[in-house]
Amino acid sequence: MAITYQFRPLERLAEADLCRRLKVSRTPIREALNRLVTEGFLVFTPNRGFQCRPLDAKEIFDLYEVRRSLEVAAVRLAAERATDAELEELDQFLRASRAAPAEASVVDLVGLDEAFHERIAGFSRNSELLHILRNINARIRFCRWIDMENGRRAATQTEHAEVLAALVARDAERCAEIMTGHITRRLDQIVDVIREGYARIYMGAYAGAETGRSRAG
Repeated sequence: MAITYQFRPLERLAEADLCRRLKVSRTPIREALNRLVTEGFLVFTPNRGFQCRPLDAKEIFDLYEVRRSLEVAAVRLAAERATDAELEELDQFLRASRAAPAEASVVDLVGLDEAFHERIAGFSRNSELLHILRNINARIRFCRWIDMENGRRAATQTEHAEVLAALVARDAERCAEIMTGHITRRLDQIVDVIREGYARIYMGAYAGAETGRSRAG
């Protein structure tokens, strides 16, 4: 609910209402809210309680910077540590992802994109790196849905294929170069996505989170 902005940015979350909606007692609700604050999905303000996090362009930009650093490190390690069998499996996964129909939901398409990157992070053999990356992916997922809907699919698939080719060649420098360009987003690009995100939130539930269809590809 927090990831998909079923709560509006900075909307105050009433524990009693959540208990009724989710049909659980106050204790697990409070535990969940505290954990979501710790993980960056909600904010807590004295005298106002728990609130949905805002869609903040600088925060998203910072998350993309951290993600880029993590994934560049991961792909360098993957070039050294991934087995030939793992790279063959990644190739098969990429072929299956490319075959996903154009009318597939944007949620599914972004899920495939995340899975590709998280597989590479897994090849690094660094479980902490993978854990942090998964948290960042969840925190920027709403923006990536919009990004995908706005025509990123074709470019994403091409760049994924280039990353895989560099991994197969065991060319760590080329891997890092491609991954850097693949993930880097300018602040003005993120601001545009945030603006569109706010428009979608206040027009109603974000369609891509449930039944929306990708226009990309």
